[in-house]
Amino acid sequence: MTDRRDPRAPHLARLASLLADETRAACLLALLDGRAWTAGELARHAGVAASTLSEHLGKLVAGGLLVEERQGRHRYVRLADARAAQLVEDLAAYVAPRAVVRPRGLRQAGAGAAMARGRTCYDHLAGRLGIAVTDAFTERGLLRQDTGFALTDAGLEWFGSAGIPLERTGRRPLARACLDWTERRPHLGGAAGAAVCRHALEAGWCVRIGSERAVKVTAAGERALSELLGIRPEALA
Repeated sequence: MTDRRDPRAPHLARLASLLADETRAACLLALLDGRAWTAGELARHAGVAASTLSEHLGKLVAGGLLVEERQGRHRYVRLADARAAQLVEDLAAYVAPRAVVRPRGLRQAGAGAAMARGRTCYDHLAGRLGIAVTDAFTERGLLRQDTGFALTDAGLEWFGSAGIPLERTGRRPLARACLDWTERRPHLGGAAGAAVCRHALEAGWCVRIGSERAVKVTAAGERALSELLGIRPEALA
């Protein structure tokens, strides 16, 4: 009998097997903050021994989902690229409605509320903050969503007028829809989303809070978002 299977099938199966482990999944979700973590930090986060974690990281690096960097005695890992981050975030958004659990105390409830208000999704903004930015782009004619996410000519000009560098070379799309797992709506990803997030952090519009991906809009950020995009502070609460 002729084998008519899609030649991508074995590769998809290998990729799925990398994700079919809670420890590896926990590491991938932690690395969605866009930063490099040491093996020791990830081991503590996942609640496993360093030797166990090292084996898992080896598989993720070999599978192309993570890349490794070494500085002296320290071994750092991070997500390989935006495509790997998009894969993890999309899968997390798919399972989120079934994965909601009751917070185990005020601290956990507070952390969850902070993540819902605003967070980084690899290298772009998510949560209510990300949705507010996306809605503002759309309402002001900077972004089109009717035929998929695409920056308009006015959108491209906006980045220049706002003094936000926008990387327009390479294979990464300028704008990409990324399903927000708390808001259940797409927020702005791609090179444009990354540019806004990077500038927001560098200019002090947002600051990271806690040990996860949550970010908080500062007073300077409220003023800038109001002036540049017409976003009212109450939309970020």
